[in-house]
Amino acid sequence: MSENKHFVIDFDSTFTQVEALDVLGEISLANDPDKNKNLAEVEALTDKGMKGEMSFRESLVERLRLLKANKSHLPDLVENLKERVSSSFVRNREFFNDYHENIYILSNGFKEFIVPIVAPYGVKPENVFANTFEYDEQGNIISFDHNNVLSSNNGKVEQLKKLNLKGDVYVIGDGYTDYEIKAAGLANKFYAFTENVERANILEKADHITPSLDEFLFVHNMNKAISYPKNRINVLLLENVHQDAVDIMKKEGYNVTVHPGAMDEDELCEKIKDVSIIGIRSKTHLTEKVLAHANRLIAVGAFCIGTNQIDLQACLKKGVAVFNAPYSNTRSVVELAIGEIILLMRNLPDKMRLMHEGKWDKSANNSFETRGKKLGIIGYGNIGAQLSVMAESVGFDVYYYDVEEKLPMGNVTKCNSLKELLETVDVVSLHVDGRKENKNLIGEKEFGYMKNNVTFINLSRGHVVDIKALKKNIESGKIMGAGIDVYPQEPKTNNEEFVSELRNLPNVILTPHIGGSTLEAQENIGNFVPGKIIEYINTGSTTNSVNFPNLQLPVLQNAHRLIHIHENRPGILAEINRILAGHDINIEGQYLKTNETIGYVITDIDKRYDKAVIKDLKGLKGTIRFRVLY
Repeated sequence: MSENKHFVIDFDSTFTQVEALDVLGEISLANDPDKNKNLAEVEALTDKGMKGEMSFRESLVERLRLLKANKSHLPDLVENLKERVSSSFVRNREFFNDYHENIYILSNGFKEFIVPIVAPYGVKPENVFANTFEYDEQGNIISFDHNNVLSSNNGKVEQLKKLNLKGDVYVIGDGYTDYEIKAAGLANKFYAFTENVERANILEKADHITPSLDEFLFVHNMNKAISYPKNRINVLLLENVHQDAVDIMKKEGYNVTVHPGAMDEDELCEKIKDVSIIGIRSKTHLTEKVLAHANRLIAVGAFCIGTNQIDLQACLKKGVAVFNAPYSNTRSVVELAIGEIILLMRNLPDKMRLMHEGKWDKSANNSFETRGKKLGIIGYGNIGAQLSVMAESVGFDVYYYDVEEKLPMGNVTKCNSLKELLETVDVVSLHVDGRKENKNLIGEKEFGYMKNNVTFINLSRGHVVDIKALKKNIESGKIMGAGIDVYPQEPKTNNEEFVSELRNLPNVILTPHIGGSTLEAQENIGNFVPGKIIEYINTGSTTNSVNFPNLQLPVLQNAHRLIHIHENRPGILAEINRILAGHDINIEGQYLKTNETIGYVITDIDKRYDKAVIKDLKGLKGTIRFRVLY
C-alpha cells in the first residue's frame, strides 16, 4: 500500500461496540444507590457530545464527576472492552497488521484504556492520540490533562493539524468530532461507521456510510476478511414474515426492506432488480417473468411449507437456491384440522351462528362423537402423518392414501387408491402439496365416491378442490360439514374482499389461509428459514434446499471456497480441475452434487492463487453462477 494513504479511526463506538466511559460507569457505580440515574445522565451527555449539541469539554467534566471512578477500576474496564471490540474489526486483523504504520487512533477517550485494546491489533502506541486521566492521592479519577488538545472543543482537528499527515487521509468514526476533521479540510473523506450506533445528523454529513469495516475495505479494494460486505446484500421480506426473521437478517448485517403484503407480478419485477435475498409466504408468486428481472438474486426464502408459488425450475436455471420451512408449522395445521373436524361433526358452526341471532336450537341432530369414526387422510407427508397420530388419540380409525410409498404410523391403514379411501371414511382431510398434477384432485367424480353425510376438510392448497362441485355437494347435503382454509383465488392483502361461492353455506367453516398461522409456527419459521439462507450465503451449504442438490459443508478455515453452479452435463468437474491445475492451484477439499438440471461443485483452495483462475472458471461453458467465499 502507498505510504501516502492514512487511516484515522475513532475508538468509542467504532473500534469498540460501546462508549468506554459508559462501561466504566457500570463498574465504578456498581454499588452506588444512584447508579441508574447517573448512568443515564452519562449516556445522555455522551450522546450530546457526539452529536455536537454541547461542548466536548463540558460533557467530559460532567461525565467524570458522575462516574466516581478510581484507577483500580481500569483493569476491569480493559478486560471488558477486550470482549467488545467491533465484530468487523476483529475479523479484519489482517488489515491492521498490513497497514499498522498508517493507522491512527484519534479519540476523545483516554490512553489508559485505549492502548491496551488496540495494541494486540498491531496499532502502534505512538499512533494513539487520546486524553489522559488525572488522579488524587487515593487514585480517584478527578480530572484530565487540560493541556491536551483532545480535551477541548475541536480537539481532533487541532491534533491532526499537528500530525501534518502527507497524502490521502480517510476518517472512520461515528461522531460529530470525526466529521469536523473532514469539515476542516484535513481529510479526503469521512466514513460514518454505523455497526454499533447511528446518529442521523452524522449520516447526513458523511461522504460514505460504512455499516462495517468490511464495507470500507471493499470500497478501497483492500485486504478484507469476507468476500462481500453484508450491508450490500439487499433483502426484501414480504407478507409480514415474523419479526424474528427481520431481526436475524439485520443482525447478520444485511440491508433489509420489509413490505407488509404481497406484490403482483409487475410490481415485483421492478422491486426485485437489486435484491439478493427475497422472503415470501404463500401469496407472492415468483414467476419466470419476475425471475428474469432478478439480476442479483442468490436465494429465496419461502416462509411456509409449500413452494408451488415459486417457479423452482426457473430458479435453478438462474442458480438461485430456494429454502422453505417443511416442518415448522406442522403442529399448527394438525391442531386446526382436529379442531374443525370436531366442530363440524357436532354441527357447531350453524348452532353458534343461530345463538348470535338470538335463536336457541338445543338438539342432537347431526351431532356425532369422533370415537370409532373413520378419518381418511389424503397426502401422508409431515402434516398427514402427525394428524394420523393425533386423530387416533381422540378415537378415530385412521386411513391414508398417498401416491408415494410412506411408512404408516400407529394403527393407520393404508388404502391402495383414492377411490378406496373415499368410499370407506366418514371424514376426508386433504394434506397434499401444490404440484400441478393435484389440480382438481377432488372433483364431482371424487365427491360421488364419498359416503353420505361426510365431513370434508381442505387445509392444503386451494386449487386441489373443484369449488363448484364442493358447493353442489354441500347444498345437496351429501357433505354434512366442510372446513376450508385455502382457495383458488385469495386476496393479496387484508384490505381486499374475500370472494367465494362457499360463503354463507350451512355448517361450513371458512378461514383465511391460517392453517400454519400461530405465533409459535411463525416464530419457528422466522428462525428456521433465515438460518438456512445465511448458512448458504456464508458457507455454500444447501441443506434443506427445495431445488438445489443438498450439500452439508464443513466450516471454511484458512482457505478460499469456489462455488460453481453449472448446467448438469458430463465432464464439467474434469474441466474445472483442469483449469485449477493449469493455474498450479492445490485443491484442499472438493464436493460435488447434481440433480437433473444443475451441478453444484464446491472447491476449497489455498488463499494464495492466481486471480485469473476466476475469470477462467466464470467463462467455462455451461456456468450458471460463480462466487468466491473467504
